[in-house]
Amino acid sequence: MPDVASVDSSLTTAADVIIQASPTSSSSLWNPSLSASLYRMEGWGAPYFTANSSGNISVRPHGSDTLPHQDIDLLKVVKNVTDSKSSGGLGLQLPLIVRFPDVLKNRLECLQSAFDLAVKSHGYGSHYQGVYPVKCNQDRFTVEDIVKFGSPFRFGLEAGSKPELLLAMSCLCKGNPDAFLICNCFKDGEYVSLALLGRKLSLNSVIVLEQEHELDLVIDLSQKMNVRPVIGLRAKLRTKQTNFYASNSGEKGKFGLSSSQIVRVVRKLSESGMLDCLQLLHFHIGSMIPSTSLVSDGVSEAAQIYCELVRLGAHMRVIDVGGGLGIDYDGSKSGEAAQSVTYTLEQYAEAVVSSIRYVCDRRSVKHPVICSESGRAIVTHHSVLIFEAASAVKPMAHQLSPDDIQFLLEGEEDLYAAVMRGDQERSLLYVGQLKQRCVEGFKDGVLSIEQLGSIDGLCEWVLKTIGGSDPVQTYNINLSIFTSTTSHWGMGHLFPIVPIHKLDQKPRACGILSDLTCDSEGKIVKFIGGESSLPLHEIDSNGRYLLGLFLGGSYEESIGGVHNLFGRPSVVRVSQSDGPQSFVVTRTVPGQSSSDVLRAMQHEPELMLKTLKHRADEVMHTKGAGEEDDDDVYKNVAACLDRSFHNMPYLATEEGIIE
Repeated sequence: MPDVASVDSSLTTAADVIIQASPTSSSSLWNPSLSASLYRMEGWGAPYFTANSSGNISVRPHGSDTLPHQDIDLLKVVKNVTDSKSSGGLGLQLPLIVRFPDVLKNRLECLQSAFDLAVKSHGYGSHYQGVYPVKCNQDRFTVEDIVKFGSPFRFGLEAGSKPELLLAMSCLCKGNPDAFLICNCFKDGEYVSLALLGRKLSLNSVIVLEQEHELDLVIDLSQKMNVRPVIGLRAKLRTKQTNFYASNSGEKGKFGLSSSQIVRVVRKLSESGMLDCLQLLHFHIGSMIPSTSLVSDGVSEAAQIYCELVRLGAHMRVIDVGGGLGIDYDGSKSGEAAQSVTYTLEQYAEAVVSSIRYVCDRRSVKHPVICSESGRAIVTHHSVLIFEAASAVKPMAHQLSPDDIQFLLEGEEDLYAAVMRGDQERSLLYVGQLKQRCVEGFKDGVLSIEQLGSIDGLCEWVLKTIGGSDPVQTYNINLSIFTSTTSHWGMGHLFPIVPIHKLDQKPRACGILSDLTCDSEGKIVKFIGGESSLPLHEIDSNGRYLLGLFLGGSYEESIGGVHNLFGRPSVVRVSQSDGPQSFVVTRTVPGQSSSDVLRAMQHEPELMLKTLKHRADEVMHTKGAGEEDDDDVYKNVAACLDRSFHNMPYLATEEGIIE
C-alpha cells in the first residue's frame, strides 16, 4: 500500500483524467430538437406533439394539417387553467387531464380516410363504417364528440354493458341513422330488450351473440316485443395473438363461438324462420396487434367463415374485424411486447380490405361492409395527463477527505489497482463485494452506522472516479399511479413521459418517479426504450417542474381506482382558436374532492364533518381558556375541516407557473 501522500496524488490524478475524458455538452449547445430526439417524440408523438422554440411541448391539434399559428403551447394551457382566479386563471388544481377534441376529430378522419383509400385502390365493392367501443373512454363529451365528428361517415358505437348501451342509444339519437350500434358482452333479458328497443327507436342496433345460449333469449324476446332483430355472431378464430395479449386470443379466447356452435346457431335460426336476421360476423384477434401479417391471417380466416355463412343461407352484409389496431407507444415501430406496432393506419386498412376482397372474390361472394372497433387508435392521442414533480431525493453519500479514502482503501489493494487502471468492470465488482462485506459486518455489530456511511462514501467516490453514471434520483410526483396509470401498475404498460417545458435545457439528472400513495408499488421505474430511468432536469426551488404522460387517452380513465382515496384529476377541454393564444378552454371539471371520494366508498362526509366539529366544540370548551379565545380556536378548526373535505386529496401548491 503506498503512503498517504502518494495515494492522495495518484487518486486525484486518476479521477481528473477519467472525468475529463468523458464528453460533456454545454447547456448553450442544447436545443429543443435535441430534447425531442432524447425523448423519442418524433416516434410516438408525430404528428400531434412537438417541442417548440420556447422549449415547451406544442400540441398540433389537426395533425399534419396544422398550420404554424395553430400550434397550442401546452405550458400556456396549464398556466391558464391552474393560475388563481384572482390572477386571471381558472383556479384548477393539478394533476390535470387536458383533452383536445380537435385531435379526436383528426384521428377519426385519418382512420376513415385510410379505409376509404384502401377501398378505392382495391376496387372494393362496399365501404367502411366503424364504431367506437365505449369502454375505452366513457367520458360523456368524448363519446358525444365521436358521434358528432363521425356522423358524416356513419360512425357508430359499441356497447359492452347495460349502462354503456343506454348512453350509446342516447348519443346515437343525435348521430347518423345508419350508424351501427354494436351490442356485445354477456347478455340478460334486460340487455337484449334494450337492444331490441333500439330498433323500435330507429337505431341501427345489432345484437352480437357471444355465447350460444344467448340466441334463445334473442328469439324469445324479439317475438314477444314484435321486433325483427338484426343478429351478429362472434367467431372464435384459430388465429392467435403473439404479444402480451396472446392468452386472450385464439381458441382459448374469453368470447366467441366455435365452428360447431356456429353451425348450430345457423340451424336454429333457420328452424325459427329467422336466418335472414343473421347479417354480421364479428371477431377479435386481440389488442395491440403487432403486425399486418397477423391482421391478414386473422381477417382471411374470418372472411372464410363469412363466406360459409353466406353459403348456408344467412343474409350476411357486414364483417366486423373487432379491435386490435395498435398504437406505437414507444416510437420504435418494432412490434415488440405490447408497446409498439410495425404499421401505420394506412397499412392496417390495406391489410384488412385486401384480405377480405381476396377471399370473397375467390368464393364469388359480394363484398361486405367493413366495420372495426378501433377505440385505442381513436382516443389515445387526444388527452394528456399533467402532473408536478414536487421534490427530488438524490442519494447522498458521506463526503470523504483524502485521508478517509486512504484509510478505507487499506486492505483493498485490488479495488485501488482497478480504480488506477480505470477498469470499470473490475471496480464495480470489487465495490459490490466491499459493500456486501460491510453490510454483513454491520448486521453482526462489528461496524457502526458512521463506518457504514463512510464505506458508502468510498463507493460513491469510486463510481465518480471511474466515470460511472450519476446516482438515480427519486422524483416525488403529485399523482396516484393506481388512479391515473393503472395499466402501468397492473400490466407493466409503458407510456411516454416528458417534461412539458425546459426542453431548451439539457436534462442533467436521471430519475425514477414515486407517487403520493403509501404503497411500495407506487413507482414508475421503467420507461419507453427499455430505460430504467428518465432524463430529467433538476427541480428549481423558484419554479415548478411539470411532466406530461402522453397517449393515455384510452382505458386509463376508465379503469383507475381510488387507492389511498386519491380521486379523479381535474379535466379541461381545449380547442384550437384563432385568438392570441391559439386555444380556448371550452369546459372545466375540478378534480374529485376528499368528500367526493369518501362518498364513493359509502362514507357520509357531511356526517363525518358534523362529528368532527362536535368533537372540536367539546374539546375547545373544556380546556378552561377564556370563552372568546375558545370561540376563535373553534372557528379556525372548523374552517380547516371544511377546507379539507372540499379540497382535492392531492398536494396543494400555491406557486404559480412561470412561463
